[in-house]
Amino acid sequence: MRIRMTLIVLLLCSIHAVTWGQEKTVKLLTVGNSFADNALKHLPRIVEASGNKLIVSRANLGGCTLERHWKHVENFEAGKTDKSGKPYSGGKNSLKDLLLKEKWDAITIQQVSWKSHDLKTYYPYVTDLVAYIRKHSPDAQLYCQQIWAYRVDDPRFIPENHKPGEPHSHKEMYEMNRNSYHHIAREFALKILPSGDAMYLADTDPKWGYKPVEGFDKSKLEHPQLPDQTHSLHVGYRWRKNKEGKQYLAMDGHHANWAGEYLLGCVWYEVLFEQSVLDNSYAPKGVDPEYAAFLRQTAHKAVADLKAELAGK
Repeated sequence: MRIRMTLIVLLLCSIHAVTWGQEKTVKLLTVGNSFADNALKHLPRIVEASGNKLIVSRANLGGCTLERHWKHVENFEAGKTDKSGKPYSGGKNSLKDLLLKEKWDAITIQQVSWKSHDLKTYYPYVTDLVAYIRKHSPDAQLYCQQIWAYRVDDPRFIPENHKPGEPHSHKEMYEMNRNSYHHIAREFALKILPSGDAMYLADTDPKWGYKPVEGFDKSKLEHPQLPDQTHSLHVGYRWRKNKEGKQYLAMDGHHANWAGEYLLGCVWYEVLFEQSVLDNSYAPKGVDPEYAAFLRQTAHKAVADLKAELAGK
């Protein structure tokens, strides 16, 4: 009897040891641009803190459109082995090379930010890219990253810069981008990374949302002064040097800053690993714990809300 009980205890301990030691590994390839790089900034450390494992490779090119990604594929298939056909990894890889590099679990695609609102710009390139990716990586789940709206005070939204057919406000850009990504998700059976939802939720939060300085006049600032950009999720105003070495105040209302990158990483973690990020121990160094918790909560809400929306259709 004692021997039998000992064997049972050892068996139970071994089962628990396997369970406690389990980790999920996700092999991820991104086919995108700097907005995919934004989302990947903090993701590895979020994954590490969770006890899981991430293997990631990038087919990201700054400012790259779906059209340009597809042109590189066409060039490679036509026999070009220079950067026109192998633009990734510093000119070492074609998209086919990267697709065959691993047995990917997840592959992401996205349109460039300034065209994301215009569904016409996706075709026929999204059709060709999806087919090409599925041909060479048939077991991977394809995702589209829902690109976020520019900051509310981005120059694109100034009335004199308005163009027909383009979004004229932060809210319009969010809604138009979202419509485009959800359209291609339905058409090509893609899963959605709700980056745009999370950024919009955080940007419009009554307590934590970014609020531009009223009556701000950048001509009155001198280097290194900056306006109050508390809780901005975008890079925003920063000082740069021109060709003559003179400092000027530049505006980047497009790309995510550290806070936006952390929020995006939390979204990607929840979607790719199907686990809550709420209790994840990683946060960027020096960030206010309450604000970091808000960003995790916002990511969690964006993912949960999208699941509920899609389940209701």
